[in-house]
Amino acid sequence: MNEKSITTITLKKINKKSVYQYIYEHRQTAKQQIVQDLTMGLSTVSQNLNVLEKEGLISRDGFFESTGGRKAQVIQIVPEYRIAVGVGILKNMFHLAAVNLYGEAIAEETVAVPFAQSDAYYDGIASSLESFLDRNGYDREKILGVSIATQGIPAPDGESVLYGEILHNTDMKLADFSTRIPYPCRLEHDSKAAASLELWNHPEIESAVVFLLNRNLGGAVITNHKVHQGLSMHSGTLEHICIDPDGPKCYCGNHGCLETYCSANALKVTAGMPIKDFFNLLHQTQAPNLIQIWRNYLDHLAFAIRNLNLVIDSPVIISGYLAPYFLDADMQYLLNKVNEGSLFQMTEDQLLVGNHGQYTPAIGAALYYIKEFLTPVVS
Repeated sequence: MNEKSITTITLKKINKKSVYQYIYEHRQTAKQQIVQDLTMGLSTVSQNLNVLEKEGLISRDGFFESTGGRKAQVIQIVPEYRIAVGVGILKNMFHLAAVNLYGEAIAEETVAVPFAQSDAYYDGIASSLESFLDRNGYDREKILGVSIATQGIPAPDGESVLYGEILHNTDMKLADFSTRIPYPCRLEHDSKAAASLELWNHPEIESAVVFLLNRNLGGAVITNHKVHQGLSMHSGTLEHICIDPDGPKCYCGNHGCLETYCSANALKVTAGMPIKDFFNLLHQTQAPNLIQIWRNYLDHLAFAIRNLNLVIDSPVIISGYLAPYFLDADMQYLLNKVNEGSLFQMTEDQLLVGNHGQYTPAIGAALYYIKEFLTPVVS
């Protein structure tokens, strides 16, 4: 094969990728708009559209409103051409989430099974995954991969868990899953996975601190549009910042960690009732004792945000299980507390709330395979 033919093949790949990416980014478009914006010949665009449609990557459905001439056909990608799955492992349950090419969760499920580092547990994960795919009618050839979001810090090579005090899953192996699940698999820290989702939803953000308000508290740092891992993979573990050395004992063995004040489990213990019941009563009755419990929680969260903002001058994102319970009034109270006595004031647009609740880590973990699919190497 001569150099000219190689160049021609490469150019065709680049053109095909450019047309697909344009359609992806614009959600819905028309052929003439692609020609105009990509400054590409009509025949080239038409040829690439035919190839993409034949491969099942795009569809042409319906027409735009007429602007005086012939109606333009609506062109869009097929969001479920490929699907990725995230598994979020917790102490007493695991979450399953299927994600399409736009990073949208198209199916979610919770399986109430306690974690156990055993063959039976890992077999159960694999079996539940296949049942989940069956119930939602997903063809297996569409599955890009399965990401496992775990409460434990994975090793840099992603092959095992280095530190897992919550689940006692230190030394849990990727092979525990990959030998049972017939799709590409990977391990990811649940907090880092959550940050990946928040970054996906806020691509304009260059840096941020993410508070994962799950049953156990987690955190992550975003810098240069990437989730920061750190030298030993523990960057962003803000749950173990000590805010009172004489405070409650944390699962890590120390006292007064932020985990003991701002995890959903800590709020549940203080309230003496399940989280859902607490917020239902709080919002319905406005009982003074419940208001005080919630404000104490927000006060501790504000303390951590204010101090971290001195280290990382960036937006803060409230994410995870508790995030959907935050009302506008709660965010305003939190912002006021953050700014109370602070040298540097945060603005309302610097305090954000995620909207995927308890499924955040599972959805965020699945995004790895979506991003990998969307950024192929042209060779």
